[in-house]
Amino acid sequence: MEHMTNIIELKHITKTYEDGFSAVSDFNLEVKKGEFVTFLGPSGCGKTTTLRMIAGFDLPTEGEILLNGKPITELPPNKRPINTVFQRYALFPHMNIYENIAFGLRQKRTPENVIVKKVKKVLELVDLEGFEKRSIDTLSGGQQQRVAIARAVVNEPQILLLDEPLGALDLKMRKEMQLELKEMHKELGITFIYVTHDQEEALTMSDKIVVMAEGKMQQIGTPEDIYNEPANAFVADFIGDSNIFNGIMTGKLKARFCGGEFACVDDVEEGTHITAVVRPEDVILSAPDKGRIRGIVSSVIFKGMHYEITVESGKNEIVAQSVHSAAVGQHVGVHVDPDNIHIMIAEDHTNIFAAEINKNNELEYNGTVLDIPLTSIIKGSREEDGSLFDAAGSEIDRKKIRIKISIRPQDIELTDDQEEGLVQGYISNLIYKGDHYSYVIHTDLEQDFVVDDEYLWNMDDQVGLLMPVEKMVFTVKK
Repeated sequence: MEHMTNIIELKHITKTYEDGFSAVSDFNLEVKKGEFVTFLGPSGCGKTTTLRMIAGFDLPTEGEILLNGKPITELPPNKRPINTVFQRYALFPHMNIYENIAFGLRQKRTPENVIVKKVKKVLELVDLEGFEKRSIDTLSGGQQQRVAIARAVVNEPQILLLDEPLGALDLKMRKEMQLELKEMHKELGITFIYVTHDQEEALTMSDKIVVMAEGKMQQIGTPEDIYNEPANAFVADFIGDSNIFNGIMTGKLKARFCGGEFACVDDVEEGTHITAVVRPEDVILSAPDKGRIRGIVSSVIFKGMHYEITVESGKNEIVAQSVHSAAVGQHVGVHVDPDNIHIMIAEDHTNIFAAEINKNNELEYNGTVLDIPLTSIIKGSREEDGSLFDAAGSEIDRKKIRIKISIRPQDIELTDDQEEGLVQGYISNLIYKGDHYSYVIHTDLEQDFVVDDEYLWNMDDQVGLLMPVEKMVFTVKK
């Protein structure tokens, strides 16, 4: 096989809007010629913005885009050998199918005999031969989508961008189109860059998946890598179903989580705090005395191919998928084979933010004065006549001192009375960790906060963050 070269490279791409919102930050990607690459992530994670920058509809605030090694960052869309298929097909209702597909070729003043040949070829490709004269409004959603793809492909672009192209179709039609698109990609041999929030779609179709959240790349890899070796809790939670537990390494190839010790295959140093990921299909239920841990079945849901069985063990909840049913209230043992436990070193989600000293020599954050004297934070300092002096007796210039505050996620409390909180925002992400939820709170300030809470809040809930001063750690930076 010949060495595949990069057709597209994104180098340190950032897109920031006038209000300071950063849709994409420091994004790097290499796409090989002929690859099928999918951007996958929840809505608002920056997938479409990145696609629009590749197409030329949006310009990056920083960074560079290369096509075949040459910069195209400033090139207008019509000068790029790239075509885009949108979720809203944007077909011309007053033209028949033939004219819709031929439109781009006519714009380029292509001779009529060439147009006839090319349109005939793509109609075969999208399985619509004989439909030339039909009008757009007589077509089903799936057929309209095929026309949109044919119209893009007939221009023979080097790259085809597809932005949630199957989003408007029903489930059965989506599944059919997924396989057809994969087949088309194989036949055409051109590079596909695809955007979706549907994990199954990404796993089914792609050579390479780029998982995105909050404008940043979380992981890049083959569908197998992403599913079996998630880089962090976000990826594990977003791709397929996962049990995610906090734990600790208790010895060589031994991890403790959910109140039991499990053999594993990841060689992580003893004493390291870890996150263990176990897929529900890998949880083995047995007689109580045969399991690593014991629990009680709290719910059983029939899902067609399998039963989804939830087991409560202490404060933890474990979800299993099994072809055998169980009874609610039944005592069971839970076991997981070593190679089905994926160990990740626990991420440190300590929240760190800077406070300022106001003119009254009080510590202030987000317009609120924190109830702690500066003399207890700045070692050896004293206050006299409204001024602050260091240990040597010199007056301290408050403008030259920065005080950083850190607080752990478990030390913050959520409240629905926003005004009560030191900071306000809405829940932009949540991950269930077996015995608590980990929330990301998006605030109007320059940063997001991570909060651990045992209670379930919903996505987009507006919340206030209660942060007790006694739980804060203060660091002085000059």
